[in-house]
Amino acid sequence: MSRGMGIRAFHALSLGLYLSGATPVLAQDFYAGRTITLSTHTGPGGGYDTLIRLISRHLGKHIPGSPSIIVTNQPGAGGLTAFNYAARIAPQDGTFLTLVGQGLLIFEPTGQAGLQASLGDMNWIGNSSQSPNVTAVWHTSPVKTVDDAKRVEATMGSTGAGAPDAQMPRVYNALLGTRFKVVTGYTGGAQINLAMERGELDGRGTNTWPSYKSTFADAVRERKLVPLVQIGLKKDPDLPDVPLLTDLVAGDAQREPVARFLSLTTAISRPLAAPPRVPAERVAVLRRAFDATMRDPAFLAEAARMQVDIDPMTGEEVETAIRQVLSTPADVIARTQTALGTSGP
Repeated sequence: MSRGMGIRAFHALSLGLYLSGATPVLAQDFYAGRTITLSTHTGPGGGYDTLIRLISRHLGKHIPGSPSIIVTNQPGAGGLTAFNYAARIAPQDGTFLTLVGQGLLIFEPTGQAGLQASLGDMNWIGNSSQSPNVTAVWHTSPVKTVDDAKRVEATMGSTGAGAPDAQMPRVYNALLGTRFKVVTGYTGGAQINLAMERGELDGRGTNTWPSYKSTFADAVRERKLVPLVQIGLKKDPDLPDVPLLTDLVAGDAQREPVARFLSLTTAISRPLAAPPRVPAERVAVLRRAFDATMRDPAFLAEAARMQVDIDPMTGEEVETAIRQVLSTPADVIARTQTALGTSGP
């Protein structure tokens, strides 16, 4: 075979692999000997940090070339700091991934300032959990139910304006008439939990129940944490008697569409993304590696021991859900802006 024919045959084979859905050889070879950084937008010790470190211990073996995996914490502004770093500054070659704060899925469609790229520009790798978010208070708080929260002001801890633990209490105030007062500036869930124990806060703006169980296990086991309301597409199996937001506004033509929009964004609970300009073939490698990790018996066993909820979505499913979120009708967005206390751009 001549040299020219050999080159043509190589390109034909590569094209055939690409069109057939197989991973191109060059994308497989890329990761050999490299290091992938996984970022989370919270400080050490919280649910997002626990999850990303769990993923980091298993993801590499499912990526061709078996790259090393490291984790970095990038807390700040309720997730904006980490997201903007990934979108604008981080390597765009597939060696940097970030666990996006779910509050940002509300941030962009409602026109709030701060995002330096669109959610639609990111390359979504997958989502590990669809758990509802739960607003809870410490057992010493005078607030024990949603009705109590309508009569008594309760201080709720948050990591920042872009975080769901700041957004959801404001939503409950607007849609349900509660009197939550959000206190921002905490670096992560662990710090908020400690503030509750010290009596500095009544409760936590929101968090998934499995995350409470994995990072605040004693409080859950001893029933020192009192769940008030859930937001998501389905109830947590442990909390059948704790109402969903959609239950509390069912049948209301103005409030129910807002609750359903917010519930969809919340269901994309722990989405992992690569920066916008990562080559498509490397995105495909990372997506399939994420899917394999979510099925890995060793990963699932460790997640079960740590009480970390795993209910995954593929990267393609997350991408579809993000498009749905970003195409929410303008009238629903306007009512959501009112509920959040924002006015859009």
